[in-house]
Amino acid sequence: MIMTGLGVSFLLVCFFIISLFLYMLRSRNIHIWFSAYVLHLLKRKIQIEATPIYIFFCVVDHFEPRWNHATYEQECQRVDIWVKQYPIMALNHRDSRGRPYQHTFFYPEEEYRTEHLDKLARIHKNGFGDVEIHLHHNNDTSQNLRETLIRFKTILHDTHGLLHKNRDTGNVEYGFIHGNWALDNSRPDGKWCGVNDELIILRETGCYADFTYPSAPDVTQTQKINSIYYATDDPQQPKSHNTGIDVEVNRPPSGDLMIIQGILTLNWRTRKWGIFPRIENSELSGDNPPVSSRVDLWIQQHIHVSGQPKWIFVKLHTHGAQEENCNMLLGEPMNKMLSYLETTYNDGIHYKLYYVTARELYGLIKAAEKGENKEPDQILEQMYADGGNIHS
Repeated sequence: MIMTGLGVSFLLVCFFIISLFLYMLRSRNIHIWFSAYVLHLLKRKIQIEATPIYIFFCVVDHFEPRWNHATYEQECQRVDIWVKQYPIMALNHRDSRGRPYQHTFFYPEEEYRTEHLDKLARIHKNGFGDVEIHLHHNNDTSQNLRETLIRFKTILHDTHGLLHKNRDTGNVEYGFIHGNWALDNSRPDGKWCGVNDELIILRETGCYADFTYPSAPDVTQTQKINSIYYATDDPQQPKSHNTGIDVEVNRPPSGDLMIIQGILTLNWRTRKWGIFPRIENSELSGDNPPVSSRVDLWIQQHIHVSGQPKWIFVKLHTHGAQEENCNMLLGEPMNKMLSYLETTYNDGIHYKLYYVTARELYGLIKAAEKGENKEPDQILEQMYADGGNIHS
């Protein structure tokens, strides 16, 4: 009877733990990507025989000065603190080439102000980063979306000297982050987008790649994680980027749009209630500041172009206009993290570190896809010589 009682108690405990685990998966939408996470764990341990390993480090910023219904004075303060303090911080951190840390501001179309973009353009022209396109929209139409993107990219290029023209086509190109994570109408309730053919429209209006994801724990998170891939749009269905074909060395481009994802995994070093791992979703925030253990975890995920395992792409995201995040990004937490990155992953023998913008990250991905045998330094120098042009 004692053994039977212990057996029943054990089964009850197991049932409780399993039920709690399943609840956690559902409550944080981990069930969307959990199978891909398990598969990624099995696949990521690729043997890299030659060194050094190249680390390409990129931070993309959902930069929203009007966040939380800010007054005009608050908007200006949020932009000005970046203009004044960011270059000073960036100059204290250098990569393997001696280049300062880089930051890419994805600026919302619906928050456009000439004076804000003029200031961010100075950061770009002084060599500390770049500006790309961010967009929040709701209940939109394909035609209006197309007109909005064309109008905004033209303003950024013609008025502020931002973005780049494709040398072959003459078209202005841009990187993109979707507001509220709802790329291609990916929310189940249909909010914050409304356009099922968004990937096609992005491609046709000059978008070179999307940098929205990961979005976990949001419900918009894709099934595919820790990947650089091409998504093909089904204009009759939402969330066509849920799956796709990995970018691969010597494989021709495919689909409608390249999706460049950041890191998404479970962090078993920090656990809720001491049991369940927390989600590592590449976010830099006041509530989730960068620390050395996160740096190691980012690099361990080994996001790369299939067939080029020596090149590791680390893409993080933030909302840098929010005060609590700004203080972290321009203060001691970010400084300590970058110093650890430079000390641990930039010895020139085992690792070489590159601080890159979103567009440069894309250019390196395209070079890997084409099977370029050049060193990253040469590839980036060629991009600069071509005025930022990336050859398809």
